[in-house]
Amino acid sequence: MSSNKKKVIEPMEDDHDDSDMDSEDDESPHPDAYDGNEAIQVDFEGRSPTDSDFHGIRQLLHQLFLKSHINTSEMSDLIIGQNYVGSVVVQSEVDEEMDSDDEDGDAIFGITSALNITTKKEVKCIEELRSHILEKAEKNASEACLTYLKDVLGDDGRPIGFLINERFINIPSQISVPLLENLYTEVKKANDKKMSFNFVYYIAILKFYRQEGKKGRKAEDFYSNPEEEILLQEAATSFEYSVKNEADVGVSGDWLEGDSSLIPYRKVVLFDAAKLPHIILTIKQFINEQC
Repeated sequence: MSSNKKKVIEPMEDDHDDSDMDSEDDESPHPDAYDGNEAIQVDFEGRSPTDSDFHGIRQLLHQLFLKSHINTSEMSDLIIGQNYVGSVVVQSEVDEEMDSDDEDGDAIFGITSALNITTKKEVKCIEELRSHILEKAEKNASEACLTYLKDVLGDDGRPIGFLINERFINIPSQISVPLLENLYTEVKKANDKKMSFNFVYYIAILKFYRQEGKKGRKAEDFYSNPEEEILLQEAATSFEYSVKNEADVGVSGDWLEGDSSLIPYRKVVLFDAAKLPHIILTIKQFINEQC
C-alpha cells in the first residue's frame, strides 16, 4: 500500500542523524525546527510490521504514553505478532547502498494498527492500558463518561479495538487515508476468517496541545495528527487530561519548543467501529479541503 503521492518535508539539521530516530526518548521535531529552505520530495508507503521494526514501533508508542506505566515493548511485540492487521510507514525509495549498511532495517515513521483489548485483557500491557484509561477517567472524565467507559470495558460481549495511529509529526496527514483504509480492509478479512477482530467499538488516545486564551479569548487546540479531530467529532464519549508533568523537553512532540503557553494533552475517544468507513471518508474530505 502506498501513499501514491509525493510528500514534502523539510530537511533535518545537519547535526541530526538517522540514529536519533532509534532513541526511545526522542521524537522527530516539527518542521519549523529545521534549518534550510530547500524542500525534499519523499514518498512514504505502508507495509506489514516485521521483527526489525520493534524499536521504531516502541519509540512511537513511547511518544504516546510518555511516563505511563505501560509496557511498550510487550505492546510492540503484539503489534508485530499480528502483522496481518496494521501497517508501518517507511520511506518508499531508499538508497540501496545506505539500505545495505542498515542492519536495523527500515526507519519507521509511523504505525497504524488495532489491538483487541477485550480478548487480550489478560496480557500485561493491555491490562496496564485498560487500567491507565480508567484511572485517567476517574480523575478527569465526567460522571457520565466514566460510567459509559466502565460499562463498555466491562462487557466482553462488545469487543474494543485500541486504534493506534502514530507517526512523526513531520509526516503529512495524507498518509493517514491509505493506512486507515488498509486497516479497515485487513480487519474485515480477519473477521471473515473468524479471528478476534469483530470490534463493536474503537478506543483511541489522541495527542494535542492547548494554548490558553488571553484577554477573554477562547483556548485553542492543536492536534499532532490533524485528521484525528474527526475521531472526536464521531466519538460516543471522550475525556482529556494534561501530560504537562510527563512531557520532557524533546519528548512527546514538543514541536513548539520554548512556547510555554502550549500545554500537552491527551484525549481518549470511544466511537462505534461501524463508523470507521464514514470517518475515513470524512478525513479524505478534510484533507482535500486543506490542500
